[in-house]
Amino acid sequence: MANYLIIGGHGKVGLRTAPLLAQEGHTVTSVIRSSEQTPEIEAAGAKALVLDIETASQEELVQAFEGQDAIVWSAGAGGGSPERTYAVDRDAAIRSMDAALQAGVKRYVMVSYMGATTQHGIAEDDPFFPYAESKAAADEYLRNSGLDWTILGPGKLTLDEPTGMIAVGSGTADGSNRDTSRGNVAQAVRVALDTQNSIGKQIDFVDGEEPVSAAFSQL
Repeated sequence: MANYLIIGGHGKVGLRTAPLLAQEGHTVTSVIRSSEQTPEIEAAGAKALVLDIETASQEELVQAFEGQDAIVWSAGAGGGSPERTYAVDRDAAIRSMDAALQAGVKRYVMVSYMGATTQHGIAEDDPFFPYAESKAAADEYLRNSGLDWTILGPGKLTLDEPTGMIAVGSGTADGSNRDTSRGNVAQAVRVALDTQNSIGKQIDFVDGEEPVSAAFSQL
């Protein structure tokens, strides 16, 4: 059994990921911003760690990461000011990667989005631009970090009930089928952590008709 730490533990993906890992017997620590969120974290089978990822130093992150077997990043600024988007989705994410290396935690799973790339083509005056820039920078840093990384790129996130079935590859989203259940993203995190051949890969996916584990086994 392993020790997993989820950054963004109170998010809609984090809250769905923790029970899946805990049910397998793993020890899960979920990073949250407020102690008021602790009951929900504990109900999900995880231990709560109150730490503001936006302002946490690399040294504080190293301390939090020590003894972990993998880090899962599922945090995000959630829109709002561009400054906070860059601070969380880019800068804090990069600090967490450096901290993982320093703490000796090699495995790192990043929840990104389908099509994330430095060549995203989003106009600078588009409200989505800061997020696209931040995720592209963080993903690129992760690829070159020396960590055993996996980048998950779900399509448009929904609150639909998870089916455990996905379609892998950016070509699976034809513009009319980009929906991806957050519960299916959580299952993708679980499978990625347990699948060696997901290391070093960016995996774009949407809801589909193939079991997550089967889809990942063919990467």
